[in-house]
Amino acid sequence: MLNAIDKALLEAVADLHDIPQGAYNIRKNGVGINRATTANINIVTKGDKPGIDVFVKPFTKGESVHIPVILSAEGLEDVVYNTFEIGEGSDVLVVAGCGIHNPGSKKSQHDGVHDFYVRKGARMKYVEKHYGQGEGSGEKILNPKTLIEVEEGGVVELEMVQIRGVDRTKRDTQVILHKNARLVVVERLLTYRDQTAESLINVDLVGEDSTAQIISRSVAQDQSRQVFHLNMRGKNRCRGHIQCDSIIMGQAKVSSIPEITAFHSDAQLIHEAAIGKIASEQLTKLMSMGLTEKEAEETILHGFLK
Repeated sequence: MLNAIDKALLEAVADLHDIPQGAYNIRKNGVGINRATTANINIVTKGDKPGIDVFVKPFTKGESVHIPVILSAEGLEDVVYNTFEIGEGSDVLVVAGCGIHNPGSKKSQHDGVHDFYVRKGARMKYVEKHYGQGEGSGEKILNPKTLIEVEEGGVVELEMVQIRGVDRTKRDTQVILHKNARLVVVERLLTYRDQTAESLINVDLVGEDSTAQIISRSVAQDQSRQVFHLNMRGKNRCRGHIQCDSIIMGQAKVSSIPEITAFHSDAQLIHEAAIGKIASEQLTKLMSMGLTEKEAEETILHGFLK
């Protein structure tokens, strides 16, 4: 059921060399092709629209659920709506992501809408990787939308990565944090040629002593374009920090627009943003160790996005 191209895509977006252990749902070309559940994690197909409901039982510990999507043909337009119920006191890993192999001239597109409800005291790490490949001229388009509500004492870690090969993307992430909830977002993004990427992250700290940190790192090469809107709103006693760093190369263009808004006198919010080229002294140092200029450049970029 999974050919060599499918397996390569799964490895790129979900670090899977084979069918994963634990709960999983693999979607290919708009259809679910393989699924497994566990005693603590159930996956149910939605009845009213394409997508799944994932239920993690309260106090589930050390389990994972993989929900990768792969597109391996031209002309596909796939939309999926997934809902996650992360039970009270649980601690789980959710691995998503989408890989597109487009061999033709027509665009292939995946739009994924994910709703997360992280209940009281639960911890969730969510990993989402996007990747495109294929020698065809058709565009590879990915538009993820992630909506997360974190109840009292919940902890969410988001790792959102665009590896390479995605021609256009609009990323929309919305998070609401309640009392003592904690959020850490790490976003890494690479564009080249004439690719475009737009990322919007909104975080509302509505609960007392909620905390949030957003770290966004990107590399824009050739004639590519990137726009980042990173918004944090403190509506109670809270702490938040935004850090956005970009390396720009060639004729690329990067816009970084961090915004912090305090609605409470005890909200402590900080933002930082930096855009620049690779420092010449870094290249010189690596080249003095025997690397070519291209090798030195690739080493620096890999370390920056790691």
